Amino acid sequence: MQLLKDRILKDGNVAPGGILKVDSFLNHQIDIDLLNEIGKEFKRLFSDVKVDKILTVEASGIGIACIAAQYFGVPVVFAKKAKSKNIDGGVFTSSVQSFTYGKTYDLIVSIKFLKPDENILIIDDFLASGKAMFGLVDIVKQAGANVSGVGIVIEKGFQGGGEKLRKMGINHKSLAVIKSMDEEGNLEFEDEE
Repeated sequence: MQLLKDRILKDGNVAPGGILKVDSFLNHQIDIDLLNEIGKEFKRLFSDVKVDKILTVEASGIGIACIAAQYFGVPVVFAKKAKSKNIDGGVFTSSVQSFTYGKTYDLIVSIKFLKPDENILIIDDFLASGKAMFGLVDIVKQAGANVSGVGIVIEKGFQGGGEKLRKMGINHKSLAVIKSMDEEGNLEFEDEE
């Protein structure tokens, strides 16, 4: 998605530790016009699969998933990173390690919101090594539901998460795949297929 790549080059920057900061338009301050185009693109890319719900992780994935859900006409479910008092009854859980935060946490989804045989599209802002995605795929499987696909806004292709998803046979699409980046701010994108 050229619009996204251009915005990453214009307003993104590489922080120490291999962190790509896109907080001025994607995951702290949000450019709604850009998100709207992202939502349209996810609908185009996944127009050939059945989608009953969109699943994401709090917090950065929620806005992206909600905009995309408008085009699919489906609800959004988000995995919480801590069990709160307002989650009653059973839950699906999966333990994941966050690249960004450098810690392990449980993803939690109430069993009320994912049902057997539903078709779930997973959407998130970033894919690095894939730990959060594997956790969400695990939760979908625990529910007896089907993974319709995984949609990622920005994938760090050099960290292997996308390749692992493809090896699992998951319908995975990323809007911008970064082939390489360095701390001097140089970014190279993979060519679109």
